[in-house]
Amino acid sequence: MKCPTCNKPVEWQDNSFRPFCSERCKLIDLGRWVSEEYRVPGKPVAPDAVEDDEDQPASEATSSEFKL
Repeated sequence: MKCPTCNKPVEWQDNSFRPFCSERCKLIDLGRWVSEEYRVPGKPVAPDAVEDDEDQPASEATSSEFKL
């Protein structure tokens, strides 16, 4: 198998970075996800359809939190 970042052959056994060849390639890939170079296809969402926690009353915003 080849590393998805640099295309070098990957040692699969005893490789904690697989499917990448190294930590460097793993971090490069993570950076691409964080900077939104990679995207998962889906239907567009209208900005007004997205609700922010700030728009909800405090009791609703915290209702999903665990209570001790």
